[in-house]
Amino acid sequence: MVAATGPGVTHVQAGDRVWVSTIPARTLGTYAQTMVCDAGIVHLLPDRLSFEEGAALGVPYTTAYRALFQRGRGTPGEVVLVHGASGGVGIPAVQLAVAHGMTVIGTAGTPTGLELVLQNGAAHALDHTQPGHVAQIRDLTEGRGVDLVVEMLANKNLQEDMDLLASRGRIVIVGSRGPVQVSPRSLMVAEADIRGTALWNMTPADFEDAYSALDSVLRSSAIRPVIGKRFPLADAAEAHRFITTSRAAGKVVLQVR
Repeated sequence: MVAATGPGVTHVQAGDRVWVSTIPARTLGTYAQTMVCDAGIVHLLPDRLSFEEGAALGVPYTTAYRALFQRGRGTPGEVVLVHGASGGVGIPAVQLAVAHGMTVIGTAGTPTGLELVLQNGAAHALDHTQPGHVAQIRDLTEGRGVDLVVEMLANKNLQEDMDLLASRGRIVIVGSRGPVQVSPRSLMVAEADIRGTALWNMTPADFEDAYSALDSVLRSSAIRPVIGKRFPLADAAEAHRFITTSRAAGKVVLQVR
């Protein structure tokens, strides 16, 4: 909530419910009860969303938007595989792709995660811990393959992703936890691309595009953050350990009060 504004700030006022994304300003301070920030990174929070849901918007939804549309060039009607769809970035990717008219195949590693993926709009949810899930994806696309892959764990899945691409398909790597060895032949055959993404590479124009799009889908009620687990602010270190050691189901948030 806005406590006070400086001269020239007109789009928000004291008392407004807001969400903040500190990425464009390269600002720290979100692990706090109060922070001073540039007005340009403050966005109105719709009344239908809680403050916890607002806290889950900034990095996850910006990452998902950039992967899908700025780097992945996803278009309505395409088939997108979100490989790791039940986590903090996976759920936003599912929601944004569905809102954009794409057909989503999402993977998860638990029954709870699979149900969550379907609840958020995916046409299909597959268990990526099972050896048959790659063949299932081929069957779902009638052998054509997917147009776009949003990959959360490239060191484990990249070769599978490459083998699943349709002609001129794209893979956008959001996460990786180690090296990987792959055969480039499938990329050659499909004339496909592998692209990385990192938010710190975004230009001012990229941020303006992303936040304009997010504000629009928020107003249309097309997206809603999913909170997976809550930790008190004092347990922030434990929250980080949980993220790296547990199978994700939604976004982890810190409670400052």
